[in-house]
Amino acid sequence: MKQYKINEIFYSLQGEGYHTGTPAVFVRFSGCNLRCPFCDTSHEEGRFMTAEEIVTAISEYPSRFTVITGGEPSLFLTDELVAALHACGRYIAVETNGTHPLPDGIDWVTCSPKYDVIPSAKVCLTKCNELKVVYTRQDMRIYDSVIADWRFLQPCDTGNARENRLLLHETIEYCKSHPSWRLSLQTHKLINIR
Repeated sequence: MKQYKINEIFYSLQGEGYHTGTPAVFVRFSGCNLRCPFCDTSHEEGRFMTAEEIVTAISEYPSRFTVITGGEPSLFLTDELVAALHACGRYIAVETNGTHPLPDGIDWVTCSPKYDVIPSAKVCLTKCNELKVVYTRQDMRIYDSVIADWRFLQPCDTGNARENRLLLHETIEYCKSHPSWRLSLQTHKLINIR
Protein backbone atom coordinates (compact mmCIF):
# COMPACT_ATOMS: atom_id res chain seq x y z
CA MET A 1 0.00 0.00 0.00
CA LYS A 2 1.40 3.40 -1.03
CA GLN A 3 2.57 5.72 1.70
CA TYR A 4 2.74 9.50 1.48
CA LYS A 5 5.19 11.67 3.39
CA ILE A 6 2.95 14.15 5.22
CA ASN A 7 4.46 17.16 6.96
CA GLU A 8 1.26 18.06 8.84
CA ILE A 9 -2.52 17.91 8.83
CA PHE A 10 -4.34 20.79 10.49
CA TYR A 11 -7.67 22.62 10.52
CA SER A 12 -7.91 26.36 9.94
CA LEU A 13 -9.30 28.97 7.54
CA GLN A 14 -7.98 29.35 4.01
CA GLY A 15 -5.90 32.51 4.19
CA GLU A 16 -5.32 33.33 0.52
CA GLY A 17 -7.02 33.67 -2.84
CA TYR A 18 -10.53 32.78 -3.94
CA HIS A 19 -11.50 30.71 -0.88
CA THR A 20 -10.17 33.15 1.74
CA GLY A 21 -12.02 32.65 5.02
CA THR A 22 -13.31 29.16 4.17
CA PRO A 23 -12.83 26.54 6.94
CA ALA A 24 -10.46 23.93 5.54
CA VAL A 25 -8.47 20.86 6.44
CA PHE A 26 -4.91 21.30 5.22
CA VAL A 27 -2.87 18.27 4.19
CA ARG A 28 0.72 19.41 3.71
CA PHE A 29 3.08 17.11 1.81
CA SER A 30 6.80 17.10 2.59
CA GLY A 31 9.23 18.09 -0.12
CA CYS A 32 9.40 20.48 -3.04
CA ASN A 33 11.23 20.59 -6.36
CA LEU A 34 11.88 24.36 -6.04
CA ARG A 35 13.69 26.49 -3.49
CA CYS A 36 12.03 29.89 -3.75
CA PRO A 37 13.85 32.61 -1.80
CA PHE A 38 10.60 33.92 -0.28
CA CYS A 39 9.14 30.56 0.75
CA ASP A 40 7.60 30.81 4.21
CA THR A 41 6.84 27.13 4.69
CA SER A 42 9.02 24.56 6.39
CA HIS A 43 8.03 21.29 4.74
CA GLU A 44 10.99 18.92 4.83
CA GLU A 45 9.98 16.89 7.89
CA GLY A 46 7.12 14.44 7.90
CA ARG A 47 5.77 11.01 8.62
CA PHE A 48 4.61 8.36 6.20
CA MET A 49 0.86 7.74 6.05
CA THR A 50 -1.38 5.62 3.85
CA ALA A 51 -4.41 7.08 2.06
CA GLU A 52 -6.59 5.39 4.69
CA GLU A 53 -4.63 7.00 7.54
CA ILE A 54 -4.91 10.42 5.88
CA VAL A 55 -8.68 9.99 5.48
CA THR A 56 -8.97 8.95 9.15
CA ALA A 57 -6.94 11.97 10.27
CA ILE A 58 -8.99 14.51 8.30
CA SER A 59 -12.32 12.92 9.20
CA GLU A 60 -12.22 14.42 12.70
CA TYR A 61 -12.78 17.88 11.21
CA PRO A 62 -16.23 19.11 10.12
CA SER A 63 -15.33 20.92 6.87
CA ARG A 64 -15.54 19.04 3.56
CA PHE A 65 -13.08 21.52 2.03
CA THR A 66 -9.63 19.89 1.93
CA VAL A 67 -6.54 21.76 0.73
CA ILE A 68 -3.66 19.65 -0.52
CA THR A 69 -0.51 21.72 -0.28
CA GLY A 70 3.17 21.44 0.42
CA GLY A 71 5.96 21.62 -0.42
CA GLU A 72 4.82 20.65 -3.88
CA PRO A 73 1.89 18.20 -3.83
CA SER A 74 2.04 17.37 -7.55
CA LEU A 75 5.19 15.36 -6.84
CA PHE A 76 3.26 12.98 -4.58
CA LEU A 77 -0.52 13.18 -5.07
CA THR A 78 -1.99 10.07 -6.71
CA ASP A 79 -5.29 8.89 -8.19
CA GLU A 80 -5.56 6.55 -5.19
CA LEU A 81 -5.50 9.40 -2.66
CA VAL A 82 -7.86 11.59 -4.73
CA ALA A 83 -10.33 8.68 -4.92
CA ALA A 84 -10.05 8.01 -1.16
CA LEU A 85 -10.71 11.69 -0.36
CA HIS A 86 -13.71 11.83 -2.71
CA ALA A 87 -15.04 8.58 -1.24
CA CYS A 88 -15.28 10.25 2.16
CA GLY A 89 -17.09 13.27 0.69
CA ARG A 90 -14.20 15.72 0.47
CA TYR A 91 -13.94 18.67 -1.92
CA ILE A 92 -10.28 18.66 -3.00
CA ALA A 93 -8.35 21.85 -3.65
CA VAL A 94 -4.68 21.66 -4.62
CA GLU A 95 -2.07 24.41 -4.33
CA THR A 96 0.71 23.75 -6.86
CA ASN A 97 3.58 25.48 -8.60
CA GLY A 98 2.34 23.79 -11.79
CA THR A 99 5.63 22.15 -12.75
CA HIS A 100 4.22 18.59 -12.71
CA PRO A 101 0.93 17.08 -13.88
CA LEU A 102 -1.87 16.46 -11.39
CA PRO A 103 -4.12 13.41 -11.13
CA ASP A 104 -7.62 13.66 -12.57
CA GLY A 105 -10.60 14.47 -10.40
CA ILE A 106 -9.29 17.42 -8.41
CA ASP A 107 -12.12 19.89 -7.73
CA TRP A 108 -10.08 23.13 -7.58
CA VAL A 109 -6.55 23.89 -8.78
CA THR A 110 -4.62 26.91 -7.56
CA CYS A 111 -1.47 27.38 -9.62
CA SER A 112 1.25 29.65 -8.29
CA PRO A 113 3.98 29.58 -10.95
CA LYS A 114 7.51 30.46 -9.93
CA TYR A 115 9.28 30.84 -13.29
CA ASP A 116 9.79 34.52 -12.59
CA VAL A 117 12.16 33.62 -9.70
CA ILE A 118 13.34 30.21 -10.95
CA PRO A 119 13.49 30.29 -14.78
CA SER A 120 13.72 26.48 -15.03
CA ALA A 121 10.35 26.11 -13.21
CA LYS A 122 8.27 25.72 -16.36
CA VAL A 123 4.52 25.28 -15.87
CA CYS A 124 3.05 22.20 -17.51
CA LEU A 125 -0.59 22.81 -16.51
CA THR A 126 -2.69 24.06 -19.40
CA LYS A 127 -5.33 25.68 -17.20
CA CYS A 128 -6.29 26.20 -13.59
CA ASN A 129 -9.18 27.54 -11.56
CA GLU A 130 -7.04 30.11 -9.79
CA LEU A 131 -3.76 31.70 -10.79
CA LYS A 132 -2.02 33.14 -7.72
CA VAL A 133 1.10 35.17 -8.34
CA VAL A 134 3.42 36.39 -5.60
CA TYR A 135 4.30 39.92 -6.68
CA THR A 136 8.00 40.81 -6.52
CA ARG A 137 7.97 43.53 -9.24
CA GLN A 138 8.30 40.99 -12.04
CA ASP A 139 7.04 41.66 -15.56
CA MET A 140 3.43 40.51 -15.24
CA ARG A 141 3.08 39.89 -18.98
CA ILE A 142 4.75 36.50 -18.46
CA TYR A 143 1.44 35.25 -17.02
CA ASP A 144 -0.75 36.34 -19.94
CA SER A 145 -0.71 32.87 -21.49
CA VAL A 146 -1.92 31.06 -18.35
CA ILE A 147 -5.60 30.13 -18.66
CA ALA A 148 -7.34 30.69 -15.34
CA ASP A 149 -10.88 31.35 -14.14
CA TRP A 150 -9.56 33.79 -11.53
CA ARG A 151 -6.31 35.75 -11.18
CA PHE A 152 -4.92 36.82 -7.80
CA LEU A 153 -1.92 39.00 -7.16
CA GLN A 154 -0.35 38.76 -3.73
CA PRO A 155 2.40 41.08 -2.50
CA CYS A 156 5.50 39.19 -1.42
CA ASP A 157 6.18 39.15 2.31
CA THR A 158 9.83 40.16 2.38
CA GLY A 159 10.09 40.36 6.16
CA ASN A 160 10.84 44.09 5.83
CA ALA A 161 7.87 46.27 6.87
CA ARG A 162 8.82 49.21 4.64
CA GLU A 163 9.36 47.03 1.57
CA ASN A 164 6.12 45.15 2.29
CA ARG A 165 4.18 48.44 2.34
CA LEU A 166 5.69 49.43 -1.02
CA LEU A 167 4.90 46.06 -2.57
CA LEU A 168 1.33 46.20 -1.22
CA HIS A 169 0.83 49.66 -2.74
CA GLU A 170 2.26 48.53 -6.10
CA THR A 171 0.10 45.40 -6.07
CA ILE A 172 -3.05 47.44 -5.39
CA GLU A 173 -2.17 49.87 -8.20
CA TYR A 174 -1.51 46.99 -10.59
CA CYS A 175 -4.89 45.41 -9.82
CA LYS A 176 -6.61 48.77 -10.29
CA SER A 177 -5.03 49.25 -13.71
CA HIS A 178 -5.46 45.57 -14.70
CA PRO A 179 -8.93 44.62 -13.40
CA SER A 180 -8.67 40.98 -14.44
CA TRP A 181 -6.45 40.64 -11.34
CA ARG A 182 -7.69 40.64 -7.75
CA LEU A 183 -5.71 41.43 -4.62
CA SER A 184 -4.89 38.49 -2.36
CA LEU A 185 -3.46 39.01 1.10
CA GLN A 186 -2.12 36.40 3.48
CA THR A 187 -4.96 36.94 5.94
CA HIS A 188 -3.84 34.02 8.10
CA LYS A 189 -0.70 36.04 8.87
CA LEU A 190 -2.70 39.23 9.44
CA ILE A 191 -4.97 37.57 12.01
CA ASN A 192 -2.26 35.26 13.38
CA ILE A 193 -3.68 31.83 12.63
CA ARG A 194 -2.16 28.82 10.84
